[in-house]
Amino acid sequence: MNVKLDFVLREIAGETLLVPAGKTALDLNGMLTLNETGAALWRMLPEAADAEALTQGLLQEFEGAPAEQVRADVEEFLARLRELGIVE
Repeated sequence: MNVKLDFVLREIAGETLLVPAGKTALDLNGMLTLNETGAALWRMLPEAADAEALTQGLLQEFEGAPAEQVRADVEEFLARLRELGIVE
């Protein structure tokens, strides 16, 4: 998937954060907090072709998770990133 903005994934004080870097830091005010699922999705994002690839990646990482819930989580995550202009 195409990530349009530059972020760095960091663990700070027990929180997983997406920290804007480079020009993105000038355009975006603040950081994004990710839960465990969001952090896993972020790490998979550059290599994933589409939402289904992300879903399959999560199903492998979180064995036993219900596929319907994983699909819904992926769609919600991607919708939020699109809303913020982070992915297209």
